Amino acid sequence: MEELYRQYKKLLLTLAYQMTGTWSDAEDAVQDVFMKVCDVNPAGLTEEPKAYLCKMVVNRCRDLYKSARRRREHYVGEWLPEPILTSEDDPLNFIVRDELLSYAVLVLLEKLSPAERAVFVLREALGIEYAGIAEIIGKSEVNCRKIFSRAREKMGISGMERDVADTHRETWIRRFVSALEQNNTEQVISMLADDVVLISDGGGKVLAAVRPITYRVAVTKFLFGIFHKSFQHEGGIHLEMSEINGQIGVVIRLGEQVDTVALIHNEGHSIRNIYLIRNPDKLGFFNIPGGYEEETGTTQTRDND
Repeated sequence: MEELYRQYKKLLLTLAYQMTGTWSDAEDAVQDVFMKVCDVNPAGLTEEPKAYLCKMVVNRCRDLYKSARRRREHYVGEWLPEPILTSEDDPLNFIVRDELLSYAVLVLLEKLSPAERAVFVLREALGIEYAGIAEIIGKSEVNCRKIFSRAREKMGISGMERDVADTHRETWIRRFVSALEQNNTEQVISMLADDVVLISDGGGKVLAAVRPITYRVAVTKFLFGIFHKSFQHEGGIHLEMSEINGQIGVVIRLGEQVDTVALIHNEGHSIRNIYLIRNPDKLGFFNIPGGYEEETGTTQTRDND
């Protein structure tokens, strides 16, 4: 059992995280599954351990997700998935990076039913064939294909949409952040799509927009407002580029504390979506004392005058 845990833990956490959108729920699901199989030790675990464990995790996550959706009905403002660090050399890396959907796709998963979400993640993220998915979720292969097609239609995407962390993307994001720092309104607006959407998640615990902000002028004003307010913090503002959910994102610290994690989704040469995660309950991965200085050499600092 210990060998199975070591072999499949990262895969199952990757699956569970994308099924729930929350790291704590993912950890709970995987832990619950292994506790259960330790007690039962079913024959299927020996014959097909990967498929059996995936099936158990999917079923547990579907239960967790149903209860989570009921809780989110009372969530203050917009709900966004919990971001996670995914750098290869990060000691907190407990996921399979190559089997992780982009953050923008993770947001779109919230439009799906638990069954649709399971099929989409198993197929699009983990690359499991439809016959294997059918075995895991207990439906026919034909039905799984229909569910996957319906899920993509609901999400408004035509195929795989991954954001790859590369040098060009990092340079592009740095240029956008620099334009914000320099109050270059014209450049910021030019980098935004006409129908850009900004979503911020404060969970009622910190200041955030209650509803999505749309269109370039409104999004620009909101971003400048956040930056100008942050610059007044006595500890200074620290901006760092980090690999988050398999793509380059921005971690904003006020003094020693993480204030915001920002992820950007662009289509072509325009920013289509901006996600600002501010709820402190979702920033546990990033609030490591001294971490932003020790783990990255890309920190920018602006101290309060």
